[in-house]
Amino acid sequence: MPGGAVDENESPAQGAARELREELGVTMTVDRGLAVDWGSADSIDAPADMRFPGELLHVFDGGVWDDDRIGEIRLPPSEITAVEFVEPARLPELLSPADARRALSALRARINSAGTALLENGQPIAPGVLDRLGVLRTARPVYRYTWHPGPAPHDLTVTQVWGWLFAPDGRVLVLLEPDTAVAILPGGAPEEQDHDDAVATLRRETEDEAAARIINPLLLGHVTDPAAQRGYLRYAAALTEIGPAQPDPATGHTHTHTHTHILATPEQAAELFDWGPATAHQLAAVHQARRQLGLPRATRQPVTELTDPITW
Repeated sequence: MPGGAVDENESPAQGAARELREELGVTMTVDRGLAVDWGSADSIDAPADMRFPGELLHVFDGGVWDDDRIGEIRLPPSEITAVEFVEPARLPELLSPADARRALSALRARINSAGTALLENGQPIAPGVLDRLGVLRTARPVYRYTWHPGPAPHDLTVTQVWGWLFAPDGRVLVLLEPDTAVAILPGGAPEEQDHDDAVATLRRETEDEAAARIINPLLLGHVTDPAAQRGYLRYAAALTEIGPAQPDPATGHTHTHTHTHILATPEQAAELFDWGPATAHQLAAVHQARRQLGLPRATRQPVTELTDPITW
């Protein structure tokens, strides 16, 4: 990862900004911390008399780099030979084990919006649900399709109906898959019993997958997979209750392999998916629907795991 050791009388933030200039040729302010990691003395590759009392490493949020910022990268004639943007799940194969643990913990802290995380040897001292389940250790499915407001064309086969399902505080329900911790929105594939009614599909799948019930469903729009001529509908709705986690009906897993239920802001939820540039358009539609449902914009807060039934 871009960065390095601080110079004498240099703060961590100043050192990070200097390393960005030296390694990437990019000038920017570094002012948001994600994690501070304490590396134990026996984990440091240095002479013994330099190891005590360990090492402190600061991880900063470098922001989202668009094409213009990426175009500013100028590699030095020595030291750095290439750069690559990678899926977080690939970090363990590209970095040392300690660096990969630290980077993934920092990325989870970024999603969790809980302030700067304190780590010991790359692991948070107060792990949340994202840390406990290892979110981002498995590659996120790629659905970088164009966003279209409104219903799908009649000649497009709808194969999935998913919902942004709101709690009263403006957060949405996200399910984390058993074994992989990959995030999904409640929903699924239409079945004959739904009689080509997308709302019926959403209600059935929401109850089957999430043991949840909804009211006031609103069609947001759809994304299309042009290669397969398939469409995926997106709805918004208000939650009225969420029951205990149930076995996945599609796999028949036992009660020890159920989805984990979390509440997250729409922005946190979007970080768990790889939807590409169309994400911003979908989020705009989500917030428009939220306002139509009379719900507040969720405040910045940590992701919450739901372990008990809840009714609103």
